[in-house]
Formats: sequence, C-alpha cells, structure tokens
Amino acid sequence: MNRRSIIGLGLAAATATMAAVPVPLAFHVALAEARARTAAPAALAATRFGPVQWAEAGDGPPVLMLHGTGGGFDQGLHFCRRLAAAGWRVIAPSRFGYLGTAMPAAASPAVEADAMADLLDTLGIGRLPVMGGSAGAIPAIEFAIRHPDRCAALVAIVPAAHAPGRPPMRPGALGAAVMRHALRSDFLFWAGMELAEDTMIRTLLATDPALVHAASSEEQARAREILHAILPVSARAEGLLYDARRAGDPPEQALDRIAAPTLALACEDDLFLTHDAARHIARTVRHAELVSFPTGGHIWIGHDAEVFAAIDAFLRRRA
Repeated sequence: MNRRSIIGLGLAAATATMAAVPVPLAFHVALAEARARTAAPAALAATRFGPVQWAEAGDGPPVLMLHGTGGGFDQGLHFCRRLAAAGWRVIAPSRFGYLGTAMPAAASPAVEADAMADLLDTLGIGRLPVMGGSAGAIPAIEFAIRHPDRCAALVAIVPAAHAPGRPPMRPGALGAAVMRHALRSDFLFWAGMELAEDTMIRTLLATDPALVHAASSEEQARAREILHAILPVSARAEGLLYDARRAGDPPEQALDRIAAPTLALACEDDLFLTHDAARHIARTVRHAELVSFPTGGHIWIGHDAEVFAAIDAFLRRRA
C-alpha cells in the first residue's frame, strides 16, 4: 500500500472514530474563539462582484493588505500589526472565498483587483500603497497593472507569483489528503493541528519546523497563531481551493507595465519557492527593490520585525 493510500485510510478511520465519540471541549472552545475573532470587527462593502468583507486597524495614511492562502481580513490585520502600530491605517479585506466574501462565478486575479478598486471607492480612498502576501501578491500585482493611477506603491511579501522556470507547486500526498478531507471539517483540521503541528507547519506554512523550534518565544507564538488562525477552515475552504489552483501554477503577469515603486520580500528557504518570484519581480519591475533573507521559510520566522521595518521605511521613502 502506498503512502497516499495509507494517509487516505488513516483520515477515513479518524473521521469514523471522531464521529463515534464526543467532540472534545477544547475543540468547542477553539472554534468559538475563532468564530468570535472573525465576526466582531468586520464590515461589508458593495462591489460589482458581490459584497467584500473588510476591517481596518491603525490611524494615518491608508495601506491595503491582501492576505495569503488560509487567511481572511484577520490574517491581513495580524500580519500588518506592526505597520498599524507605526502609524499606518491598515485596510484588510477578505479575498474571494474567504470568510464573509463570496466566490464570484468568474473569479480571477483581474476581477479580484477590480473588486479591490470598488472597495476603495466605497471607502472614499483614491490612491494608496497596495500590499499582498503569498497568494495575495497575485491580485496585488494585478491591481498595480490595472489601476496604476490608484497604486502609490506595491509590496509583494513572499509572493506566490509567476517565476520563469519554476516548476508548478503541486500538493504532495499529505497536502492532497488535507485538501480532500480536512478543509471542510473544522474538527479534522483542529485535530491535525493538535496531533501533528510540525507536519502542518511544514505542509501549510511551507516552513521548516526546526526553524520555529529554534526561534524566540515571540516568533514561535506568531507561527502557531498563523496556523491556528486558519480556523474556522470551513469558512475559508473555497478561497483555499481557489488559491491552491492559482498559486500552484501562477499566471504570468505583465510586470513591465508596473509603474509604482515596488518592493519584494522573501526567504531563500521558503518551501513554496517564493524567493524565485520575488527575485523575478525585482529584476523585471523598473527600479524595484528586493529584501531577501537566507532562512525564515514562508512565514519569515525570525525576521518579522525586520520585514515590517523594511516595509515601513520603503513606504515612507517611496510612497
């Protein structure tokens, strides 16, 4: 029996076992906390493509943050909490298929970029810096291409975007099993985090768990918060599947048309190979800048303060 079959049977057996016993109190508590976190601060804005959920934090000049795979407005706010503390007004929407933002029938990076322009119209914002993390970098790049008059600067953080010669990122046996069985089951996803946290960090956060274990307690807590904040995964499943298709084999984008000041950031050991895309962006976009770290994985472990200090300095200097 191959590894894929073993994983599939194991998950099926786990599902049957879990269905036959009372759900642990700890799961109920974790899910209730997750639902409260994703309900309280958000609002809805009308766009041509349906309502878009958004939230904000901080005071000062506005900046738009497009979250990555497994996120929502909550991930965008969490990632940019240092920017909010540094005097920026962080506007964080939930992208298509995440939390309170539905998946339109004709979803694409271009449509997503246009929906963000509609959101800014609703908020009365004409022009601002646009940031995108991981899969969120793809629509952020598209925004800079399609709405150059509204993009004051572009920041691509660990961009899951196109890079020439980079092979498509297809999920392995474990990743495929998680996609099939766990994305629509909050309990299975929670159980996976509780029973195999290191495996989930490697598979979903594309980061070597050894880096997390060797990091400061603050960075260890940040990594676990990113992972555990994927709950409720059932409310993010459509977006996760959409991003898996798009970011697994990302479309080539017209980077040479980007006129906004651009910054790309990535770590060389990112298991999603986003360093290749960041380097391609820096080489192709006129006068773009690259911030690179040799280690840190997809969630830049050990470099959170440096990453957002670099972004803050770039935005103040260029935007």
